[in-house]
Amino acid sequence: MSNNLNKAEKERLLRLMKEKEERILFNQIGQWTPYGWQELLASATEENNQCLAMAGNRVGKTYTGARITACHLTGKYPDWWKGKRFTKPINAWAAGASTVTTRDILQKELLGDPVNLLMRGSGAIPRDCVVDVVRKPQIPNAVESIVVKFHNAFGVHIGESVISFKSYEMGEEKFMGSSLDWIWLDEQPAQNIYTQCLTRTLDKKGFVMMTFTPESGMTPVIQQFMNDRKKGQFLVQAGWDEAPHLDEDAKEQILAQYLPNEREMRTKGQPVFGRGMVFPYTLDKLVVEDFTIPAHWNRICGIDFGFDHPTAIVWGAINPENGCFYITDEYRESRQTATQHAIAIRSRSVQPPIAWPHDGNRTFDGGDSMAVQYRQEGVNFLPEHFTNPPDLSQSKGDIKIAPGITAISQAMEKGLFKVFQSCQYWQQEYGSYHFGENGKIVDKADDLMSATRYAFQSQRWSQPSKDESKRKRPWESKESNSNYNWVT
Repeated sequence: MSNNLNKAEKERLLRLMKEKEERILFNQIGQWTPYGWQELLASATEENNQCLAMAGNRVGKTYTGARITACHLTGKYPDWWKGKRFTKPINAWAAGASTVTTRDILQKELLGDPVNLLMRGSGAIPRDCVVDVVRKPQIPNAVESIVVKFHNAFGVHIGESVISFKSYEMGEEKFMGSSLDWIWLDEQPAQNIYTQCLTRTLDKKGFVMMTFTPESGMTPVIQQFMNDRKKGQFLVQAGWDEAPHLDEDAKEQILAQYLPNEREMRTKGQPVFGRGMVFPYTLDKLVVEDFTIPAHWNRICGIDFGFDHPTAIVWGAINPENGCFYITDEYRESRQTATQHAIAIRSRSVQPPIAWPHDGNRTFDGGDSMAVQYRQEGVNFLPEHFTNPPDLSQSKGDIKIAPGITAISQAMEKGLFKVFQSCQYWQQEYGSYHFGENGKIVDKADDLMSATRYAFQSQRWSQPSKDESKRKRPWESKESNSNYNWVT
């Protein structure tokens, strides 16, 4: 068709095509169509003022953070937007680990190529919204701040937002003094930096958003978001499976560059401890797709009591053909009574025996012990508190932690310990279960891990889910316990 055009028409067509390309290039947020976790993060500010996207490498976390920030700076919110909408210009920060990485990553994503000034406006902030750019002294091509046009809900320009660039290497004092509406932290911050950022947004009821891969392991900031979230805090984790732009060939090439002990972190955004982990096996070795447990498989349950910290329960099943132990279900709730926990237990389709720790015998203010309270609620507690299987030198097992850790580790090594994909809380705790500097297991956010140890080490009391009437319970039998498979 273009062959029939005269020279003037062709020139006009080329000009229009170029204008269209430039409109797309210099209006990135207008072209942004998020997927899955990206939209969740953008929408999270509707009810949360602290938001964390903890993601694997190459998933698009910085890309997403820049576009969310640009929407707030400009007031140009897309139709699908369900999160916070500022109604007037904002004062914002964007911060990274160092001045150089902030320039090369955050500045580039928001403004465009730091070196090529002709590309200014090709980042997340549209070119026609860039009012002024203040250069950072003594840092080549680095920007101190950007002045951005802000538009109201009708698209009318009503003022200017300002975003300034910071870096963690500047120190805590550089994060003091200002009052902010919005802060975007694109790398994992130290606790003191994060606390200062929260303080800066306090009087304006502002927002702090973080986007990073957890390369520093289970820091206090991550610990809180994963295991002790408060009202107003939001966490989304994203891995390669949530990144459609990565094809299988690209994943394979990138994966080959990573060490085995860091693959969970880099592909799934899962913090790891390396040599500090209690169980030095990646979740890839343990997690399996959920499946229906055959009725003849033995079942066992484990509970760890809590109130301020969660009461945690795991349900386990044992494959009789090879002895493989499966974690099939989980439960974790804080500040609930035994009655409320019992309702959750009884709601399960099967009611295996439940192993419980020795503190279940304690009484408070002359009342019934926890074990008695649960039994009164119809829960199938074992008659005695948990003990490890006795070895040849013992008549009764002890309650030490080490034998259970050793036994579970050996099962994992042999491929005889698995966990269902649906047990997400269990997988989170597993990633944070670690030894402290004193060589002892850190007893924080370890509730499901403790329940797992009680269940695994109590397999001798396990029972099938059906036809229980045909078999006596082991603790009711007159026969020797040696007839049951002890786990050592």
